[in-house]
Formats: sequence, structure tokens, C-alpha cells
Amino acid sequence: MTDAITLYTKAGCHLCEDGEWMLEVALRGRSIPVRKVDITADPALSKRYSLRVPVLRHPARPTELAWPFTPESILDWLDGATD
Repeated sequence: MTDAITLYTKAGCHLCEDGEWMLEVALRGRSIPVRKVDITADPALSKRYSLRVPVLRHPARPTELAWPFTPESILDWLDGATD
């Protein structure tokens, strides 16, 4: 999988900072790019994710992964174990 993971986040969100750190831990040694998207820059994203951030999305996964998550649950999600 080389497609980017999208991390939906917003400034000043301590849970988003925790989620970003967990994503970094989970992806160590893997060549998967991460694209951070601040939901406050887009009204539609703000409406969709406002109370759910941080949220992870990957084009090869049928489901998103919303907080709370751990490095282990991120890897399970990426590998398809949490469908």
C-alpha cells in the first residue's frame, strides 16, 4: 500500500496531536505517506468530522478509523483486520 493515509484533524485539538503521534508510531518502518487535513478549512469537512477528529482514511480501506485508536488498531485497520 503506497497510497497516502489522510489524517483529519484541527488546530488546538489535543486528541488530534495524540492521534498523529500514534499514527507515526504505527507507521515506523513502513513507506506510507500521511496527508494532514485541517477540517476547519472546509465547511463540509467541519460538519462531517467536527466531533469525531482525529479520523484516519485510506483509499484502500472501506471504513474510516475514528478516535480512539492505538498504534496496534491502526495496523489492524490497515491490514484489514477490523473490517
